[in-house]
Amino acid sequence: MDTLNGVFLDLETVDQADLDLSHLKQALPHWQFHSATTRDETAKRIQDAVIVISNKVILDRDCLNQAKQLRLICVAATGTNNVDLDAARDLGITVTNVAGYATPSVVQHVFSLMLALTTRLTDYSQVIANGAWQQSSQFCLLNFPIHELAGKNLGIIGYGELGRAVADVAKAFGMKILIAQRPESVPQPDRIPLEELLPQADVLSLHCPLADNTKNLIGQKELALMKKEALLINTARGGIVDEEALASALRLGKIGGAGVDVLIQEPPVKGNPLLESDIPNLIVTPHIAWASRESRQRLVDELVANIEAYLQGKTRNLIV
Repeated sequence: MDTLNGVFLDLETVDQADLDLSHLKQALPHWQFHSATTRDETAKRIQDAVIVISNKVILDRDCLNQAKQLRLICVAATGTNNVDLDAARDLGITVTNVAGYATPSVVQHVFSLMLALTTRLTDYSQVIANGAWQQSSQFCLLNFPIHELAGKNLGIIGYGELGRAVADVAKAFGMKILIAQRPESVPQPDRIPLEELLPQADVLSLHCPLADNTKNLIGQKELALMKKEALLINTARGGIVDEEALASALRLGKIGGAGVDVLIQEPPVKGNPLLESDIPNLIVTPHIAWASRESRQRLVDELVANIEAYLQGKTRNLIV
């Protein structure tokens, strides 16, 4: 047991000194916690580790080949695209992930964006900051149109745990649910082909993974099919939406607004078409839909459970 060394490569992506890490620290006798790890530092930091935790640090075949003691990789996320799974399988390294921990946080963020756009919250806040209310001759301002969610159609692309949870909350608002047919799948009676769903949706919310069949799933053609006042919400992955096409559609008033929590490149160090200042009724947030304190604590607790299960010879959240 004393030879069990653990390394957390990018703790700062999960913890901002606001989480309880005591159970994680007790799970192994020896830990090294790194706030962040560059590609050049990865191989050295994992070379003597038996268990490695990574959120976004890339663990490729070259790194894994050098980690002779490594037996378990715990991905501190649901997606495992940062790990070479074929290499892990070839080397006999177990890989686990964490699923479902962020559902309440993501759903809350979806409706934060949806409500802010529907009520034009940021626009009204800005005009007040500019003194418009203080100078008004009326008791209220009606500069921007406000709409209700009740009675509106919510189109959902991706009807897994997150999509279903969003639908449940939407029903409480009195919204009607339209579920998109999965791309290239067998038609199902309760699903609607995307080209038929888009003209009906007042709000479109994305909850599908980024894959070959979902890359640029919402582009110029799809945006042109949407209602002029429709809203687009993307808390899924950057790349599902064509960012140039969305920026253009918003500028030209082809759709009513958009709330985006994810971009193709994160952080957007080289800029991004959705970060330009002249795009109306657009809210961009920095990939934080998942990041409530409660959600991040559940993530840490799940990592502990995965490690404890592995040490007991049990299978839990197994990917490889």
